Amino acid sequence: MDTDTEIGQLILKERQGRDRSWWEQMRSCFAGDSSIRLSWFRGTGDEFVTESEKMTARGDSAIHRLGPPVIHRDGDRALVELSAVIEMRTTIDSTEADLSSRARLYYRTQRQDGRWLITALDPVYESDTLAAAHPGLTLPVGPADVADFRSSYRFLSYTLAKRGYPIADDLYGDDQPAETAAFYTQSFDWLRSGRPDRRQGDGTAGL
Repeated sequence: MDTDTEIGQLILKERQGRDRSWWEQMRSCFAGDSSIRLSWFRGTGDEFVTESEKMTARGDSAIHRLGPPVIHRDGDRALVELSAVIEMRTTIDSTEADLSSRARLYYRTQRQDGRWLITALDPVYESDTLAAAHPGLTLPVGPADVADFRSSYRFLSYTLAKRGYPIADDLYGDDQPAETAAFYTQSFDWLRSGRPDRRQGDGTAGL
């Protein structure tokens, strides 16, 4: 298996493990010091798997529709962009609804002891939609209900907040192009410089 294929399979197996509830497969993809930052979670890769398992047990599962991974590699480091649509069937005030959230997932990976592992994961959120699952029904959700959430992931934030998850408002998104551009610069600096992972803001790296 060539190196780019190995890296691509690592990323896809992490997402497959998440969607299929194959938790040990998912866990095996992360380095021990990995760092993950998402709308509803911030912590290590191992903690992310544990919390994902709890989330699924509550009935809050999602499916990720993925594009092909784009891999930028420099020595023992690689930065991977993965386009994704996050789909979730849920219930909003007794009405069955479908959430669709579009994002680009950015993985930092490193070769450690001869094996490629994920060291960080950050999304860049694009936009999302929320609609009744049954034709003819209307969701009881209006502009005022989502006014306090970021436009790039407002319906994702609204839906998860309704389910009791704390939602961060400092993530990367197309609604904040300057911050996203700085994130790209930092990511490629990390790839090419060999410096330790550093992130903007609170100093943490990485759903």
